Amino acid sequence: MPTRVCCCCSALRPRYKRLVDNIFPEDPKDGLVKADMEKLTFYAVSAPEKLDRIGSYLAERLSRDVVRHRSGYVLIAMEALDQLLMACHSQSIKPFVESFLHMVAKLLESGEPKLQVLGTNSFVKFANIEEDTPSYHRRYDFFVSRFSAMCHSCHSDPDVRTEIRIAGIRGIQGVVRKTVNDELRATIWEPQHMDKIVPSLLFNMQKIEEVDSRIGPPSSPSAADKEENPAVLAENCLRELLGRATFGNMNNAVRPVFAHLDHHKLWDPNEFAVHCFKIIMYSIQAQYSHHVIQEILGHLDARKKDSPRVRAGIIQVLLEAVAIAAKGSIGPTVLEVFNTLLKHLRLSVEFEANDVHGGSMGSVSLNSASKDNDEKIVQNAIIQTIGFFGSNLPDYQRSEIMMFIMGKVPVFGTSTHTLDVSQLGDLGTRRIQIMLLRSLLMVTSGYKAKTIVTALPGSFLDPLLSPSLMEDYELRQLVLEVMHNLMDRHDNRAKLRGIRIIPDVADLKIKREKICRQDTSFMKKNGQQLYRHIYLGCKEEDNVQKNYELLYTSLALMTIELANEEVVIDLIRLAIALQDSAILNEDNLPMFHRCGIMALVAAYLNFVSQMIAVPAFCQHVTKVIEMRTMEAPYFLPEHVFRDKCTLPKSLEKHDKSLYFLTNKIAESLGGSGYSVERLSVPYVPQVTDEDRLSRRKSIVDTVSIQVDILPGSLPSDDVVSNTEEITFEALKKAIDTNGMEEQEKEKRRLVIEKFQKAPFEEIAAQCESKANLLHDRLTQILELTIRPPPSPSGTLTITSGHAQYQSVPVYEMKFPDLCVY
Repeated sequence: MPTRVCCCCSALRPRYKRLVDNIFPEDPKDGLVKADMEKLTFYAVSAPEKLDRIGSYLAERLSRDVVRHRSGYVLIAMEALDQLLMACHSQSIKPFVESFLHMVAKLLESGEPKLQVLGTNSFVKFANIEEDTPSYHRRYDFFVSRFSAMCHSCHSDPDVRTEIRIAGIRGIQGVVRKTVNDELRATIWEPQHMDKIVPSLLFNMQKIEEVDSRIGPPSSPSAADKEENPAVLAENCLRELLGRATFGNMNNAVRPVFAHLDHHKLWDPNEFAVHCFKIIMYSIQAQYSHHVIQEILGHLDARKKDSPRVRAGIIQVLLEAVAIAAKGSIGPTVLEVFNTLLKHLRLSVEFEANDVHGGSMGSVSLNSASKDNDEKIVQNAIIQTIGFFGSNLPDYQRSEIMMFIMGKVPVFGTSTHTLDVSQLGDLGTRRIQIMLLRSLLMVTSGYKAKTIVTALPGSFLDPLLSPSLMEDYELRQLVLEVMHNLMDRHDNRAKLRGIRIIPDVADLKIKREKICRQDTSFMKKNGQQLYRHIYLGCKEEDNVQKNYELLYTSLALMTIELANEEVVIDLIRLAIALQDSAILNEDNLPMFHRCGIMALVAAYLNFVSQMIAVPAFCQHVTKVIEMRTMEAPYFLPEHVFRDKCTLPKSLEKHDKSLYFLTNKIAESLGGSGYSVERLSVPYVPQVTDEDRLSRRKSIVDTVSIQVDILPGSLPSDDVVSNTEEITFEALKKAIDTNGMEEQEKEKRRLVIEKFQKAPFEEIAAQCESKANLLHDRLTQILELTIRPPPSPSGTLTITSGHAQYQSVPVYEMKFPDLCVY
């Protein structure tokens, strides 16, 4: 019941108090007296200077009723305050607002859920009012704390608990709306407020039953769900909060998310973490996406010593964030993302290597194996993230990332890479090489360059084809697949998948264009390097079927994308050299590998013969394949690569009709206008600087160096080019005058008559510049013709067969640490 006063005292009371008293009925069940409320509203609007006194008096009555648990009168007082607040919009409303907020605070402090909900509803109504002028002294610290506490309500009654939590979320939403629209909105973004608001929202979002795991933006909740489901309402509030974040306060809003996920151990499993960051990435402004990515990278660095599954969960979140950010603005974090991911890739491999070396028997070994598997999960997540990020970058940035990753690949004997592998050991180094090449493979996927020079510059091609990346069959596979990604500019690779004899290449509908001048120049400069890689790759003892398939695809793609008439001849020479190596077997390869090389040569010559469409060449290839089908099916890919294929014991007794013959090929191509002089010169891979640096057996000991020596005793009009083949050991013996007999025996064994017709281009392929070599060759011929005196560096007399050549001055060749005299 309201307080009773006598008529005399009532007449002496201020009018605003009498108007306020009149709105309260004798029985609170009757509700607000509407007629008197209209009078109070008219008075407040007419005399706005009285608003602060009206508010103070209402607050006094409400406080008294709250203490006395008169809930009915409390409801009437709040209803009156709400109506006054909505009716009075002027400068004088500021003092009234303070009284209003004081009354709302009283309700929120009460222990009755009904009053807390009532105070929240009033505050939300107030938050929706746009004030004419900002308030420079009003703060909402209490409301942030109180609403956040309500979001964590643990009331015993589930319905009441849900009602209180919804009220708390709506209160936070009201605070956000009020402060963001206010000029003093910066206060709400302070860390002490965000550390309360964001975890409160995430706590309620955890209750959602079905987490949207799609890549696209989560669906917008309906209006009914917003009001009834705390999880949906909290998610909507978080979206609104993040959508209002600016450059300066973005980090303060994101960091509490990491703290919440860490505290509740939500990185493993990470479905909720992924869901949260999807909301974040789709809610913030696109230009701020890189801030979130930087925060994730920083948190990954901070948790680098956590369990592998936790790190994998963080990386998976990064992948989802990058997937969304890649569609918009990545910002300046491109290299930072890759650098951080590669660093953690190295750390993961290092942890894996340490576990392998530190494992023991029993349960410790089981734990170590389990941890290794977990580390592989981390590594795969990193590679997937690198690949997805890289594949969504524009071409100019992707080429930089390709160079960046390639620069991280450890190559033995060089110091160009910046990834520290000193503590990984051989196994760890091999593992990091595989991981980086897998990353590079994903980045290069879908990359289309106009010219091959853009896709494979020398600074990228040289380390990619390094002998250090040929020591393992898996490394070689990855290198070839990277090359395929960059070479295949017309999407022909899928048509070439699988090594086989293609009956009609025209059915594949190969797409190709005329070879441009830049590609022709590329092959003149780097062709020998590519041929060498394929040649040596075919002769590796640990090759499996996939290696031969990729080597075949490499030859086919070079034919499609880079081959003019000169390159076609070189590729055929390479194929014949591979056939000869399989027959002679100087490398002691197993029979399966020898037959695999023969099958590879057959598949490629069948392909190239149809591509250049020379009938006589096609006829010879078809005839050999038919003979093999009848007499030696193990020389064909369809048979040798299938299970339980019967292999021969040797290849020496086979008829020549089973082999592709150089003279037949030269005859067929010569009749069609091809320059076939070089076909008579066996292919010999060039020696590179990396051969000295690699830990593999140096091919300097096994690959000969071609040197043309023109005998001065012959007339100038009948100069015969005699080609000497000199190995490194032979040169060492040649310097020793006491070993002349051994020198002559060694030279007789190495002389090849076919080298007498070696063209100038064969030697030019081993030099950096065709122009420089031409100058050196002309100088050599001129000096030999006029028989200059011996060079101060020394002379060398070379005996071959029955001819003894004159002393020849020293000429420096383009070989590492080697001078040919």
